[in-house]
Amino acid sequence: MEHGGRVRVAASGRRVTRASRRFVLLAGGPALVALLMLSACTSTNKGGAAHSTAGGTTQDAGQRSSSSTPPATSAAALPKAVITAAPAGGTAVSPIQPVTVAVADGKLTSVKLLNPEGKVVSGALAADAKSWKSTEVLGYSKTYTLSALAVDADGRPATKSTHFTTLTPANMTMPYLQRPGGFSLDNGATYGIGIVPVVHFDESITDKRAAEKALLVTTTPHVDGVWNWVDGQNAHWRPRAYLVPGTRVTVAAKVYGVQMGSGLYGQSDQSVSFTVGASHIAVADDITHTVRVFFGGKLVRTMPTSMGRGGFVQGKNGPIPLWTMPGTYTVLTHENPAIMSSDSYGLPASSPAGYGPEKIYWSTKISTDGIYLHELNATIWAQGHTDVSHGCLNMNTANAQWYFQHSVVGDVVQVIHTGGVPVQVWQNGDWTVPWSKWVTGSALH
Repeated sequence: MEHGGRVRVAASGRRVTRASRRFVLLAGGPALVALLMLSACTSTNKGGAAHSTAGGTTQDAGQRSSSSTPPATSAAALPKAVITAAPAGGTAVSPIQPVTVAVADGKLTSVKLLNPEGKVVSGALAADAKSWKSTEVLGYSKTYTLSALAVDADGRPATKSTHFTTLTPANMTMPYLQRPGGFSLDNGATYGIGIVPVVHFDESITDKRAAEKALLVTTTPHVDGVWNWVDGQNAHWRPRAYLVPGTRVTVAAKVYGVQMGSGLYGQSDQSVSFTVGASHIAVADDITHTVRVFFGGKLVRTMPTSMGRGGFVQGKNGPIPLWTMPGTYTVLTHENPAIMSSDSYGLPASSPAGYGPEKIYWSTKISTDGIYLHELNATIWAQGHTDVSHGCLNMNTANAQWYFQHSVVGDVVQVIHTGGVPVQVWQNGDWTVPWSKWVTGSALH
């Protein structure tokens, strides 16, 4: 009897008591006993824990794991490394576009970019070895071959190979770093506070916006300035006010690979650096007929002068003004002597007001069309009193020599109280243009 004396009834309807069940168990005979003994021998592991299977047999925990459950590394296999590259191939690739290689789920072990001659193009691998970038500018019209190798966390290799060809310009233009008058900007030079950097292109630029983005001026201390396109080939740069003495300036035309018109690309980058010297400002006043020179804001010399007599004369190509045009100039160059002739600005030497070639000493040029501060002792009688020249500023030998020796390219010369139209940009009148108008000459403003 079980649980309160109740008896269990077999399927046949017979009652089975506890003693009857013992009889049934024994009635199983030797085979059943053997089975029980086998079960007792195999169902306990070394730790004493028994494990049963659905079929009634048992296994050691370690044995069951190796036979019925895959290893953890197999169940969660790591992904293979995948390499990508840009450009991935093709033609007309920009030579200034960096070539990049990246790997996912792995690390780069080797990257080689070869030019057509088989030389390696320099590049840099990131510290984590997951990316690479070329550090060398490519050439035009060249085919490059790229190969990369990487490994994943399990050491399995991955490779990537590709090739591409850079674009072929229909035409190229070279930038020249100059100053007004077509003179070159010299690296390491010292210029006056009114120096105006110029970029001259040897081809006409139709996409001035793209070109101007590639023209950079870096100053220390920082100065904001703006480029002004005076025509299709020349851009001039200046700030709102004169540069501060001691300013270091670097002008760069980073035009290589830049498209500046239909099929027109920059031929080469150019760069030059210079320093701004002391503040030198000369003021030529046609009321007092003097040139006063200020160094650092202090008057250091007053020089009598005779300027342009005014009016017009008929030249080869029309009327020629004889004023010293009002406005702000800068020193362009020094010539000793300068060879001067009225033919140089369109007035025939044979005309009543003309003159043939002459050597003029201690000549400091301030305009592209031939205005100088120079020696002319023949007009000493007029200097400080009246105007008799064709436009130059005549002085005696001592004063002309002093200014020649104490001025530098880029020094400011202001002409005031004279007649005629103001000096134009093409004549070296950049500083005469009001700032509000100057900025309108930029393609980016």
